[in-house]
Amino acid sequence: MKLNPLADRVVLKAVEAEETTKSGIILTGSAKEEPQIALVVAAGPGGFVDGKEVKMTVKSGDKVVSSKYAGTEVKMDGEKYTIVRLDDILAIVE
Repeated sequence: MKLNPLADRVVLKAVEAEETTKSGIILTGSAKEEPQIALVVAAGPGGFVDGKEVKMTVKSGDKVVSSKYAGTEVKMDGEKYTIVRLDDILAIVE
């Protein structure tokens, strides 16, 4: 199956959380923070949303930073994805 987002929606897949700190301490599963950096899997076509024209500024393959509690989580084929609005993406990581 494939997720094809509509309008200004973007499908994100979280980048794995760090398992060790910079000082070398290994973190357990419960101590890891949910990553805010994610990979764009698919982006909608944009268009008119709530009467305003939206042009998509991200594309598949971009690494982005999203709002911490944004979006809807979806599990498909054993993978976890988050579907967010373009407004919930804060920055593109280069």
